[in-house]
Parts: sequence; structure tokens; C-alpha cells
Amino acid sequence: MPVPAPAGSGSEALSGSDVRRVLLVWDAPNLDMGLGAILGGRPTAAYRPRFDALGRWLLARTAEISVASKGRIEAEATVFTNIAPGTADVVRPWVEALRNVGFAVFAKPKIDEDSDVDADMLAHIATRQRDGGLAGIMVASADGQAFREPLEAIAAKGIPAQVLGFREHASWAVTSDTLGFVDLEDIPGVFREPLPRVSLESLPDEGAWLQPFRPLSALLTSRPGQGVA
Repeated sequence: MPVPAPAGSGSEALSGSDVRRVLLVWDAPNLDMGLGAILGGRPTAAYRPRFDALGRWLLARTAEISVASKGRIEAEATVFTNIAPGTADVVRPWVEALRNVGFAVFAKPKIDEDSDVDADMLAHIATRQRDGGLAGIMVASADGQAFREPLEAIAAKGIPAQVLGFREHASWAVTSDTLGFVDLEDIPGVFREPLPRVSLESLPDEGAWLQPFRPLSALLTSRPGQGVA
């Protein structure tokens, strides 16, 4: 069950306020998996996203939306992540760095395969939408399928809605008639080095290795019926 954010966290209700938000929600577990698939392993420092660059881009995008809007509009960004048992000390510097940049962080214990943060992200988006405080919405997720219908519903109300991710993993968003798509690598400064990307549409003549999205051992803990035909 999604956990409501405490007052003062940046997720409190905006009823009665003339401030609307351009909301960015970052799906850290899903993006880590997508980035790992592109790199063929855990990212080194050169391939870890720079959230200061992402924050500057979000502020610029918010300024663009503000030009055509009445009232005050502010940017708000939250990273949603899981914390696996025994990793708190390792993850803490990253979480503190995010908060220091200006990002809120929603951290949830990784207890089992059902401990993902999709439901919490959707609840956060719904809260903002219900309060009438959305001027724009951006969901950063490698594939983003869990957010397709909610984002399309928001876009249908005339609110700018975008998916941030990797084009090879989110073709549905790239070709969407109602949603915008931004490849994370196209945001200036988010990655220090170009990603070693290979897609089925741009294979080199000698062929290329496409790494698995998850270890084979994950089959031991996955639900029955999740196989590939």
C-alpha cells in the first residue's frame, strides 16, 4: 500500500494554493535496470546520471511552461527507490546528494519482488492531480508501461505529459500521439560519456551482444506464468 508523504516533504496537498507544479518522478529501480541493460553491467561513475544537470533541465522546462500559464508554477522532483537489506550505508551518500541538489527521495525497503515503487509513484501523481496542482508531468522510467494510461489521461486534460527514458526500451512512448518523449541521453550533461547503445534497428555488421535485463537466477523467485513463449 502506498505510504502518504508527510507534511512539508514537497508532497503535501496544494488545495487553496495558487502554486502549480511541474512534477518529475524518477523510477530509480527501473531506470537502473534499463541502464544496466544498455551497459551490460553496473554503471561506473561515467555512466551514472547527473541529477544536477537533470534539475537544471527541469527548471528550464518549467520556465517554458510558465510562459503560457497563469499563476505561479514551480518545479518539483522526486526520486523513488528501493533500499535492499544491508545496503543503507552504501546508498545513504547517494540519497543525501540527491536531497542536497533539491530532489525529494521516497525510499522503500526491498522486502520481496512485490516491493517495487510503481504504486507509490502513481499515488504521488494522483495526489498532485487531485489537488489541481499539476502544470506538467514527467515520468522517468526505462520502459514506463506502468504509467502509460495515467499519463495519457492527464495529457487528455491538456496538461503536458512526457516520458523520460531510453528510446530502445520505450518505443510506445516514442511513437505516442499524446505524450512527449525525451531520451535521457539527449538532456545536456546528464551523462558524462556517451552510452554504448546498440538497438535492433542499428546493429553493426559484425553483430552485437544484447545483455539480459536481469540475472537468470531471477527465475527462481519470479511468479509462475511469466515466461517467454
